[in-house]
Amino acid sequence: MEDTQNENVTFLKKWLTAMRPWALPASTMPVIFGTSLAVVVGQVSLDILRFVLALLAMMILHSAANLLSDVFDFNRGLDKMVTPVSGAIVRGWITTKQAIVFSVMLFVFGAALGLTLVLMTGTVLLIIGIIGVFIGVFYAGLKYHALGDLAVFLNFGILGSLGAWVVQTNSFSWIPVIWTVSMAMLVSAILHANNWRDVSSDTERKVTTVASLFGDKGSLTYYAFLIFGPFLIVVGLILVPRLMSGQFVAMPWTFFIVLLGLPNALKLWGRALRRHTPRKPMDFIILDGATAQHNLVFGLLCTAAVWLQFILKLK
Repeated sequence: MEDTQNENVTFLKKWLTAMRPWALPASTMPVIFGTSLAVVVGQVSLDILRFVLALLAMMILHSAANLLSDVFDFNRGLDKMVTPVSGAIVRGWITTKQAIVFSVMLFVFGAALGLTLVLMTGTVLLIIGIIGVFIGVFYAGLKYHALGDLAVFLNFGILGSLGAWVVQTNSFSWIPVIWTVSMAMLVSAILHANNWRDVSSDTERKVTTVASLFGDKGSLTYYAFLIFGPFLIVVGLILVPRLMSGQFVAMPWTFFIVLLGLPNALKLWGRALRRHTPRKPMDFIILDGATAQHNLVFGLLCTAAVWLQFILKLK
């Protein structure tokens, strides 16, 4: 469906719409969190240059993956209707060929930044980067075979945080892996909300997602797990290691601050419960966007908890 106002759209607006910068907090927040962990928990001095390069690489690679995914979705007939957040391809602002070319350019540039960081750090980051780029390039195929949730869980959660830690410390640690699970679950919740809404159209075009496998009621249970599970995980990581006499590194007490996000999770749950009879027509349709906002708030609270620990020095 081509936008009849195409001639009035600026070059910048076309490509910003294509790359969806408003989705970047999902991928950049783990980098900020992992960097914060490296400084506060890993006790290294912040290397600003490495942090900026890591953040830029993540933003560029995420944008490249968005473009490539839009191409596959459009060609498969999944994206045909213009919505407020739809990409530039479905609007007719850019062609699929242009999107592919620009996506490849972004992947090359992002990979070049990653290799620069590898030269500064070592092979651990190289392995993380290879896995991340592989997931980004083949994301559409993974998404069509019910592996999209796992893909974003890894790329925009675990690998982002771990990579940021390695960039600052030059070493591997399980801390950024385990402590980022709660944030990664919410990134999966964003995609699940999107796929849950699109189950009918996905099924018609033989696209299998976790939402289509679980069905409507199963998707509701899964969504509850993804939005409430992070709070239980954080509380568990605060208390359980202390009960086990310090065999594992416990999350600081300051992480209880994430419970401030619980009321918002309950609002999301209410939207999900009322999906068939929403209070507002768009409540369920834009549940993915609302979940993305919750994910950002949760990530900011987690990062604030790290720096509060730095300030308060709690045991």
